[in-house]
Amino acid sequence: MSEPIDWLPDGTPFSPRFSDRYHSENGGPEQARQVFLHGCGLPAAWAGQAQWRILETGFGFGLNFLVTWAAWRADAQRPRLLHFISTEAWPIGAADLLRAASAHPALAPLAQELHDQFWGLLPGVHRLTFDGGRVLLTLCVGDAQTVLRQQEWTVDSVYLDGFSPQRNPELWNLHTLKAVARCCRRGTRLATWTIARSVRDALTQCGFNAEKVAGVPPKRDNLQATFDPRWEPRTSRTAPAHTVHTAPARCMVIGAGLAGAATAASLARRGWQAQVLDMGDAPAAGASGLPVGLFAPHLSPDDNVFSRVSRSGVRAMLQQSKALLQQSVDWNPCGVLERRPELNLGLPEGWEQGPGADWSRAASAPILQAAGLAQDTPACWHAKAGWVQPARLVRALLAQPGIEWCPRTLVARLQRSPGTNGCATGQWQALDEHGHAVAEAECVVLAAGPACNALLAASSAPALALQSVRGQLSWGLQDPGATALPPFPVNGNGGLVAHVPREVGLAWHMGSTFERDVDALPLTPAEAASAHATNWRRLQELLPGAAPTLQAAFAGTSPSDAAAVRAWASVRCTSTDRLPIVGPVDAQSLPGLWVCTAMGARGLTRAVLCGELLAALLNAEPLPLDARLARAMGTERLEK
Repeated sequence: MSEPIDWLPDGTPFSPRFSDRYHSENGGPEQARQVFLHGCGLPAAWAGQAQWRILETGFGFGLNFLVTWAAWRADAQRPRLLHFISTEAWPIGAADLLRAASAHPALAPLAQELHDQFWGLLPGVHRLTFDGGRVLLTLCVGDAQTVLRQQEWTVDSVYLDGFSPQRNPELWNLHTLKAVARCCRRGTRLATWTIARSVRDALTQCGFNAEKVAGVPPKRDNLQATFDPRWEPRTSRTAPAHTVHTAPARCMVIGAGLAGAATAASLARRGWQAQVLDMGDAPAAGASGLPVGLFAPHLSPDDNVFSRVSRSGVRAMLQQSKALLQQSVDWNPCGVLERRPELNLGLPEGWEQGPGADWSRAASAPILQAAGLAQDTPACWHAKAGWVQPARLVRALLAQPGIEWCPRTLVARLQRSPGTNGCATGQWQALDEHGHAVAEAECVVLAAGPACNALLAASSAPALALQSVRGQLSWGLQDPGATALPPFPVNGNGGLVAHVPREVGLAWHMGSTFERDVDALPLTPAEAASAHATNWRRLQELLPGAAPTLQAAFAGTSPSDAAAVRAWASVRCTSTDRLPIVGPVDAQSLPGLWVCTAMGARGLTRAVLCGELLAALLNAEPLPLDARLARAMGTERLEK
């Protein structure tokens, strides 16, 4: 349930929990502008910067964020990227957010965009994306002190907000302010509306130089501070081991599948010049050429790392697809029905009574009926899920400004130049089979799936623990009258996706098979027939009511028969712990060599998130997901 709100006669929201207003009676936007934005020297301080990172304690109704976003939009000297991090222990409902913003017409369009992404706010870190990915809101649900200690942020401005120290003392105590200081660099400016002596003393103890300034009526004074401790700040002592780029640079991305295209697009949005090199004649020539694929959250009763990574990935995928693709043609966020084992829906306890219900819940009777399943069928409905034609997403990602797509380019080896052959010292070169340089950049990202290890070996780099997995999808054109096929994807042991527009009509897709440690392509006729038989058997188990509609297709034997089942096969790669691998290969010995791979069978759920994670690491940005989850996907875990 969302946080309950009382509304005062003047329209101001009031918190029953803290017995306090959410903002002053003179209106939130003016307080946001004068106390926080101008109190931190903005927008002047961010002028001409590549990025600006703001930390706020207490998101509330998001007015500080909306006002800052509006100021960013209006500023010709705005930074290329605006990061706004905010903590909130008790998130309000999306409808209340919109109601409060209705009193401020200038902010209404931005509030509507925020409202549309303000869902599924379970405890943890959520990345909301605006203005084409150039305004990034990292909303952290949980106790501020705990959240601040768990994450690894460095920020340029701090908005110290929240209910008054008398009403909510934990937010203003020394331990919380120490956690805030941990996120600051020397020179970070802080602003707040309170001048409580306890807060001023705590800020001083944490390394801030604090001073009272003229306040915003009805308050006489406000507080401003600058982080300038007498000691070396912690952030200076714990700098990342890998090279951090304070300005956009050049990057070679090896591989034009989902992982490579998403990485290139994330870097290009930050002003990088990205060359994407691939042997294929067209993008998505490998496993990402899957005719259609699903994105959906993973369920586990204990809500484990795998599940939480999947939700962050689904949110990133929804945002990117909405921005780049045509709904119902290239993709469809129609929801996905997942059949589950008996007595194991996989939903954490209490999930359906809170924001978890925005993600997944027990399938309702109408949904089961639409799928042709019995009412007692154990199944979950994933509301924030759907299907995508991956090749279309890859092409859309590669079409972003700043990306050069280089087809039919074989990279046999990589070398870091000592300054020979006209290459600047510290640059990476991609060499063809004759030893000729085909590209050069400060950074290289390997996103070539199973082929990553061959390139690493040829470049005297350590191999990754990758496993090849071959799979075949069965598909065919559907009869326009095939009403028995469900209107949404159904997943389980295999999955059916129907009603997908193809150049030759609507198509259904069933699969795929899963063969570990097999990488031979193409499949032999006998292997293809066996895979079709496996997919047909799984379809009968998954959707016994819909299977007869496709029986004739699976029985077809003539390739010229338009109604016959068709095959698509590829090789994916996964890691031993089934999580992606994102990060530097060897930051000390091979600076600038990175990897983004091991998407497994969940490339659509993971690739966009992994591209953002890699770009954030390279640019010293706030990460797009919880720091613990980022470490679980990082290359450093492979060294243990």
